[in-house]
Amino acid sequence: MFDFHVVSGSTIRSLVAESRSDIVTTVRDTYLTHHDKQSVNPNSYFLRFPEKPDSRIIALPAYLGGEYGVAGIKWIASFPGNIERNIPRASATLLLNDYETGYPFACLEASQISAARTAASAVVGAEQLVGGRTAQRVAVIGAGVIARNILEFFQAQEWSVDRFVVHDRSPEYGERLKQHIIGLGYDADREDSFERAVKDADIVVFATTAGEPWVTEPGTFTAGQTVLNISLRDIGPHIVAGAQNILDDVDHCMTANTSPHLAEQEFGHREFIDGTVAQMIRGEIEPAADKPRIFSPFGLGVLDLAVGLQVYRRAVEGGQAVSVPGFFGETERWS
Repeated sequence: MFDFHVVSGSTIRSLVAESRSDIVTTVRDTYLTHHDKQSVNPNSYFLRFPEKPDSRIIALPAYLGGEYGVAGIKWIASFPGNIERNIPRASATLLLNDYETGYPFACLEASQISAARTAASAVVGAEQLVGGRTAQRVAVIGAGVIARNILEFFQAQEWSVDRFVVHDRSPEYGERLKQHIIGLGYDADREDSFERAVKDADIVVFATTAGEPWVTEPGTFTAGQTVLNISLRDIGPHIVAGAQNILDDVDHCMTANTSPHLAEQEFGHREFIDGTVAQMIRGEIEPAADKPRIFSPFGLGVLDLAVGLQVYRRAVEGGQAVSVPGFFGETERWS
């Protein structure tokens, strides 16, 4: 009961690379477990800094029941200025707690877990909104770590895509992601114009560091086009209000000035929200044919727990987790 392990980011990246399809299944099942109210997922807590308004550290506590029976918390920092130093924007740790005793039993480097669950969520949403795993053209907006992970998960799910088009404000980063996509076995182009990048795309993936909407022109997206709003804040309220909107959790997503939250503030209602990805998985909602389809996943702590627990178990089984003997100073009330 008092075992405690640490799992490093290099180990986790290796384990994620070996098990992407399993992670997608885990994320899909976790959405259903959460939908069935076998979870506790409080609102995230945002630690912000007056002199760094674009930076934050977020606490995501959660409990996931069902077949998982685990609690924990992810502590994830987002410092967009890091990209100017060519280091990832996000860094994170994840603590896992035993549900019976409350004792923590593992600490994992969690930026890899966070990226994996985000990417898995994106491809789960894409499959539900598209109705399959086939697309002629996919536009990727933003050429960072999250975009790279999403594309790796598309490949792991054996998506058939004729061509990817990459748009990033930095031609250098865009070119790197383009070459990465080619390395995954797909055709890819880099496009400096956002408008040309999204034109005629079956799927548009937003994976940027935008803090407020910059895509506001009516008609940017067309009927039947699927938009994965992974970075949550790129799209203006009027575009959101004119689309079919699928979220991962309605109450969570309608906070923190996400695009759907801004639309709610502007129009004073939530009538433009059509439901959740779990409802789509259950067949309760069908993809719209007469308007764009936008999937906005806020990113639930229960997903980190599920993926973290899966990775932790594989690390322990494979002898890749580092045990910390004597981590707890006292293991008896009275000796």
